[in-house]
Amino acid sequence: MTYCVGLKLDRGLVFMSDTRTNAGVDNISTFKKMYTWAKTGDRVITLLSAGNLATTQAVISILNERTKTPSERSPSIYDMPSMFQTARLVGDTIRHVIEEVDSGGQRADSFGASIILGGQIKGGDPRLFLIYPEGNFIESTPDTPFFQIGEHKYGKPIIVRSYDPAMTFEEATKLLLVSFDSTLKSNLSVGLPLDLQFYESDSFKLGFEKRIERHDPYYEIISEGWSQALKLALQSLPPFEIEPKD
Repeated sequence: MTYCVGLKLDRGLVFMSDTRTNAGVDNISTFKKMYTWAKTGDRVITLLSAGNLATTQAVISILNERTKTPSERSPSIYDMPSMFQTARLVGDTIRHVIEEVDSGGQRADSFGASIILGGQIKGGDPRLFLIYPEGNFIESTPDTPFFQIGEHKYGKPIIVRSYDPAMTFEEATKLLLVSFDSTLKSNLSVGLPLDLQFYESDSFKLGFEKRIERHDPYYEIISEGWSQALKLALQSLPPFEIEPKD
């Protein structure tokens, strides 16, 4: 399992993903789940993946191969005229990979994967998509300004309650770290380190990137501070009173 979030702000896009994969409690590994294709002045495209590791690695490998010799391995992610067409390309690729597994006699449902795709191509606005294993996808809206994939149920309420499109990148990072910390404490299949990336609207270049390791000082402050804040908030709520029996 994993946990990934793509968040759309007035200022641009924020992405965060964990790096844990596991095939049982005695087989836990670290794998990157955030991938970016950038051509300065033209486009920045970021992909977050969750699900079967073999499936997601196959999708990334195919997309990367097509960028090396576009004339022979078209279409390339660098040739797509819009983010919508890029989402269609990625959707077609993931569907093709899963269909190959299915045609080989294996259970395709166990090889499923989901993808968050976001970025901006010159001539269009920043856009954010959620791509399903079947290859179809939906786009973020003002009513649904973020997407989560993987083990998202523990961290979603925090984002829903505190998200503001006018947030700075720094404020959004704090929000996502609280969301991820709550998820890490609730599910062992999500784990550090975390990958973080910003994309500023109309910059057409990679923004701030950081890998947040296990003993990152700021992460430890957020984790401990959030725990203490929850305890204080609970204590500040009015007590429950049991009505006396007749």
